[in-house]
Amino acid sequence: MIDINRRGALSLAATIPVSAALAATAGRALAAAPSGATPGSGKAAWDLTDLYADIDAWDAARKRVLAALPGLAALKGTLGTSAAAMAKALDQISAVRKEGARVQVYASLLADEDLRIAANQERQSLARDMGAALAGTVSWVGPEVLALGKDKVEGFIAADDTLRRRFAFFLRETLRTSAHTLDAPGEKLLAAAASPLGAPSDIYGQLVSSDMPWPTVTLSDGRSQRLDSQGYTMTRDAPAREDRKKVFDAFWGTFGEYRNSLGATLAAKLRADGFRSKARGYKTSLARATDADAVPESVYRTLVSETNAGLPQLHRYFQLRRRMLKLPDIHYYDIYPPLVSLGRTFSLEQMRTLTLAATAPLGKEYGRLLSQGTAARWQDPFPRRGKDSGAYVNGGAYDVHPYVLLNLGDKYDDLSTYAHEWGHAMHSVLTRLNQPYELSGYSIFTAEVASTCNEQLLNEYMLSRAKTTEEKIYYLGMRLEGIRGTFFRQTMFAEFELKIHEMEEAGEGLSGEAFSKAYLDLLRRYHGPDFVIDEAYAIEWAYIPHFYRLYYVYQYATSIAAGSWFASSILGGGAAERERYLDVLRAGGSAQPVEILRKAGLDMTSPDPYRALIAGFGETIDKIEALLG
Repeated sequence: MIDINRRGALSLAATIPVSAALAATAGRALAAAPSGATPGSGKAAWDLTDLYADIDAWDAARKRVLAALPGLAALKGTLGTSAAAMAKALDQISAVRKEGARVQVYASLLADEDLRIAANQERQSLARDMGAALAGTVSWVGPEVLALGKDKVEGFIAADDTLRRRFAFFLRETLRTSAHTLDAPGEKLLAAAASPLGAPSDIYGQLVSSDMPWPTVTLSDGRSQRLDSQGYTMTRDAPAREDRKKVFDAFWGTFGEYRNSLGATLAAKLRADGFRSKARGYKTSLARATDADAVPESVYRTLVSETNAGLPQLHRYFQLRRRMLKLPDIHYYDIYPPLVSLGRTFSLEQMRTLTLAATAPLGKEYGRLLSQGTAARWQDPFPRRGKDSGAYVNGGAYDVHPYVLLNLGDKYDDLSTYAHEWGHAMHSVLTRLNQPYELSGYSIFTAEVASTCNEQLLNEYMLSRAKTTEEKIYYLGMRLEGIRGTFFRQTMFAEFELKIHEMEEAGEGLSGEAFSKAYLDLLRRYHGPDFVIDEAYAIEWAYIPHFYRLYYVYQYATSIAAGSWFASSILGGGAAERERYLDVLRAGGSAQPVEILRKAGLDMTSPDPYRALIAGFGETIDKIEALLG
């Protein structure tokens, strides 16, 4: 998962990483560790001194941002004076924004090193408050731009090179969304409300990552395992079926004990979404979410429709899984074991080497940048007690470099996560080499293309070097799992998110029990009539942190369809196909994401990318069945 500063010169997102349920893997020690950390040690491996020398330097930067606010407030009323005056004001605001983003990145990363350290959580809160104050101070900009009118703004853009190169996209996006921009007092009020409206996400993160008492189970081999998020992901694919059931029962049972509190937290988040949407004049939260990046709402609904049409292929895969695992029936706890056992482990250095080799088709520049980044202290790769779970890239510090948080074990899943997250990191690197700060905050809609394309290239590389039938089946099976987890599962999440927002918008009762009922209905439809799903597992919705980010998850599904399309194009083509893809990464946030992809030859408003992915899923099943004879 990636967390980036949002698009536009004058938007400062909360660069607060949220663990990626899809990409999250955890657990076993690896053979090779970077300088400064070993698996399971209490020391983070990344180097935050690239951001600030120490906490005092960070706090001085935070105070500089706050001290700059009166000067930014004094710019109000100057934008229409002349093109040069507008350029000077926007440049001054952008410089403070950039420093503010860096302050937030440092606080966020430091807090995630150990969620139990209260002082670091307090610093993160200070950084968020600073961001809210900054947003409130310049909330007049949008209304003032709109008051000038399109003709005057376009005239200023034509007359000033700074406006044309750095701020034109922001100004035109402001004009495009004029119907949903409030007057200056309204914008200031909404900006001030950002911190309290974000509280449900904060509460959820603290509860799940720090405060919930996780159970410990004893597996059939005598090993004891603490089932926090990391322990769960490490053991949910246990070879022994009774162990898998024990893990599921204990882990989801713990979530179930907190169903009411977690339901109240998610309900509060939905109401916050509804408040923001109504305040801006949107009929629904989906309309607000998709309009932010000018993604047609039909893309969301086409994705859901085409995925549902492809469910027979998913059900076919589940029957293949039941057959290969020699099971009399298939339960939800049978999802994660590989179709065959590879018995191969990967050290951190091997992950680096394999990712570099797999992405070689992306060219020498990409390989050089990836080699440099992975050799430096940009990542914190191993799980520790108290560390934030999951995996993400935080690329919000424009003048430094992206930071990569991982919780790696030694399986192929972990290798794939490594390639995924470094795809995000390289997207940030290439954007910063080719775009100014104001155009560096790319959309999630394109961000996940960079990561899923890397996963596809890795799978093709490993499959092409498989020497035995078992190896081939393993990597083909992992391809199926990747599509199941990133396309079908994420679309199921997207349907759930749409359902619960519709419940809020209709004024229906919101509770943990209501959420579990809605989620169970989706689980059973997506997994088919021959799949056994215990009601206790319907609490899984509470495990997915992405639901605290407005309509985020659907972009995993659209992105794997796009990433697969680009990977096939690159592997089957030449320099032209590679450069079209790299131009997507270089574009950053310089245009609307659907247009960036369309320019590269891919139309995400069409059902074709989703149909192609589902067809490829079926063809992969065919290949495994042929190998089985």
